[in-house]
Amino acid sequence: MSIGTTRTSAGEVVWETHGDPAAPPMVLLSANPGDRRDWDAVIPALAARHRVIALDWPGHGASPAPSPPRSASAMMYARVLAEVTEALGLDRAVVCGNSVGGYAAIRLALEHPTRVAALVLVDPGGFTRHNALSRAFCRVKGTEWVTRRIAAHFARSYLRKRTPWTRQMIGRAEAERTNPDQVAVDAAIWRSFADPEHDLRARAGAVRQPTLLLWGRLDPVLPVFLDGRAARAAMPAARWITLETGHAPHAENPTAFLAAVQPFLAALPPR
Repeated sequence: MSIGTTRTSAGEVVWETHGDPAAPPMVLLSANPGDRRDWDAVIPALAARHRVIALDWPGHGASPAPSPPRSASAMMYARVLAEVTEALGLDRAVVCGNSVGGYAAIRLALEHPTRVAALVLVDPGGFTRHNALSRAFCRVKGTEWVTRRIAAHFARSYLRKRTPWTRQMIGRAEAERTNPDQVAVDAAIWRSFADPEHDLRARAGAVRQPTLLLWGRLDPVLPVFLDGRAARAAMPAARWITLETGHAPHAENPTAFLAAVQPFLAALPPR
């Protein structure tokens, strides 16, 4: 493993890489809150055939918050991803994103298609059909006081399976409460989910890269019968798999996650 940094318009972004530097690249993008360690359970297996690059979004993990932290948004993360992949010279990478990471991955495939060979979308954001209730939830969850108060409780609610990796994720969510910048970023990202620019339902169908849509059937944040159904409708060419997990299948059931993802990767055309 090696660790590096890339300067972006939102500040320094820390990333780590695993595997053979000459292998096909694969980028891992976490949810909000979350960081590159959320993928620890599956990185060794993925790195057997790929050069795996896992990012810390601005304001999470080892990456400092943007200035000001309240300027963070899902759309900012999409721009940051484009800047990092350009700086690293990535070409035809498999991009795997969870939640807001999935949103950023789709944006990269749409706006910089030559950089993306395939998408693995894990309970991705961008497919919510907002109503008064969902917008109100984004506003409330986007309040720093609320985010600080419920950080660990919220993580426990959407990480439905207890594993060593989900316990660590819950611990990191609890620790976030003591960092005002992380709290501000987390809340700002939630506010941005109600922005019309975050809605991918009319755009995602233009993705031409092979795509795996992987959804946790027990996800309470982006329910499979709402957001999952909308994603399937928007991306009808994507392969669809559900798992008996919550919002983070890669940490909740790494074995099932890899059993779904590895055959998809093995079937991709050679670079």
